Amino acid sequence: MDQTEPMNWQSFKNILDQNAEKELQFQYAEKQFVDSTFHITEIKQAPIVSVDCGGQMNSWMEIIVQLWEPSERQTSRSMKVSKALSIINLVEKSLPLNPLATVKIEFGNSRFDTRQLYPGELIATDETFIVNLIPDYTQCKALTRGQSCGIAAASESTDSACCTPESGCC
Repeated sequence: MDQTEPMNWQSFKNILDQNAEKELQFQYAEKQFVDSTFHITEIKQAPIVSVDCGGQMNSWMEIIVQLWEPSERQTSRSMKVSKALSIINLVEKSLPLNPLATVKIEFGNSRFDTRQLYPGELIATDETFIVNLIPDYTQCKALTRGQSCGIAAASESTDSACCTPESGCC
């Protein structure tokens, strides 16, 4: 299953439910997996409120699942999807999580700077459920609305240099 749009929390949980008995793995880079002894250290619900360069206020909610690799490998331990679901259920007893919030996975180790990544392609095999993580990205929200960074409407602009250092908008 390949994701092109960010996944919402309810969809993520539903897919986990369908794969409860499998080993849970996260791939954060090409052939680089979070160590199987990872822990889910916290689940955060973050309301985001911003004003973009076109002057429009934006708001959305994110659910951030933080993963941690112990410094000493615990050879007999790996996480099943069912264990992740039990952690999610425990969190949701105290903090009702918005089902439409965007899901991000936060991870870093000594070879990979800590960052928030989106669940991308989801792969279910007989024994494992793999969440391929894809990088977050930046975007100019004004451009997605046909505006040009608050300096002039795109149709009024003769210069296509919006959001470049010399444009003066950013």
